[in-house]
Amino acid sequence: MAQHTDFSSDLLPTTVRDFMAAHVVHDDDTASSFLTDDVLLVDVGETVRGREQVHAFLRDAGSRFDFTTQQIGAHRVDDTHAVVTVRLEGTFPGGVAELDYGFTLRDDLVAELVIVNHDA
Repeated sequence: MAQHTDFSSDLLPTTVRDFMAAHVVHDDDTASSFLTDDVLLVDVGETVRGREQVHAFLRDAGSRFDFTTQQIGAHRVDDTHAVVTVRLEGTFPGGVAELDYGFTLRDDLVAELVIVNHDA
């Protein structure tokens, strides 16, 4: 199920690297500092808009289960778009999931984050 990293994470936009570093360790306060005020989050079909609402969504989603997050892939599409693939392992149903985090940046902040199941 795992994919190999397309290239080194240091080639990702700094905002994406910093967001993911905070998100992986469940530091949602820091992760939220990289979001625009009007950020749009789509997570496997659920849509949330606005920094405060996205912060609450990320915080609450991460608190329901114990899990670890490992980055297993990364792809810079262009200057404002990147995709990071992560593998989650934990106490949630199924125990393992691979997800793609699709980032759209505006003014060096995350304006849109779309999280979908990774296609192997």
